[in-house]
Amino acid sequence: MGCFLLGVVRRDLTIAARRRGDWLTAVFFFVLVSSLFPLGVGPEPQLLQRIGPGVLWVAATLASLLSLSRLFEDDHRDGSLEQMLLSPSPVVLLVLGKVLAHWLVYGLPLLLITPLLGLQFNLPAEAIGVLVFSLLLGTPILSLLGAAGAALTLGLRGGGVLITLLVLPLYVPALIFGAGAVGGILSGTGAEAHVSLLGAFFLVSFAVAPWIAAASLKVSLG
Repeated sequence: MGCFLLGVVRRDLTIAARRRGDWLTAVFFFVLVSSLFPLGVGPEPQLLQRIGPGVLWVAATLASLLSLSRLFEDDHRDGSLEQMLLSPSPVVLLVLGKVLAHWLVYGLPLLLITPLLGLQFNLPAEAIGVLVFSLLLGTPILSLLGAAGAALTLGLRGGGVLITLLVLPLYVPALIFGAGAVGGILSGTGAEAHVSLLGAFFLVSFAVAPWIAAASLKVSLG
C-alpha cells in the first residue's frame, strides 16, 4: 500500500515537472495579489500590519483554487484514473497520494515565498514565523477539501465553477483561524487558541475529506 501511495505521488510530481507553467501560474498569482495590496492601500506601516495576514491568507486560498479542477480531471480524461481505481489498493490511498502531490507542487512554494511577502506588510519576525506555521497547517486543509470538491464535481459540465462554489465556503474556517493566529501575535493576545483550532480543523479534514473524495470517485466512475 505504501508503494502505491508513493507511486501516485511520484507520478503526479513527474507530470507537474513537465507542466511547470501550471504551478508557476499559481505561485505568480499568489505573489501578484499579495504585492498589489501594499501598492493600493499605501505605505502606512500599521495599516499594512493589520491587513497583511488576511491578505496573504486570502491570496493563498485563491491560488489553491486555480489548480483544483485538474486534480482528477486530466487523469479522468485520458483513462488513467480508471486504471488506478482498478488497483487492489484502497481508493483513499489514491486520494491521499494526489493530495500530497498537490500540496508539494502548489502549497510548499507558497510557504517558501511567504516570509518575503510578509516583509511587504511590515510584519515582525515572530508574526512571520506564526504566519508560515499557520500556512503549514492550513494549506494541506485547502488541498484535502479541494480534493473532495474535485471528486464530487468530476465529469460535470462547468466543474471548475462548481468546485469554487462548493469548496470556498469550507475554506473560511481555515482562513479565519490562520489569519487570526497572526493577528493574535500582533495584538499581544497570543496565537495558541487560533493555532489549536486550525490544527483541529486539519485533523477533521484529514479524517473526513479523503473518504468523501474516494466515495465520490467510485460513484463518478462506477
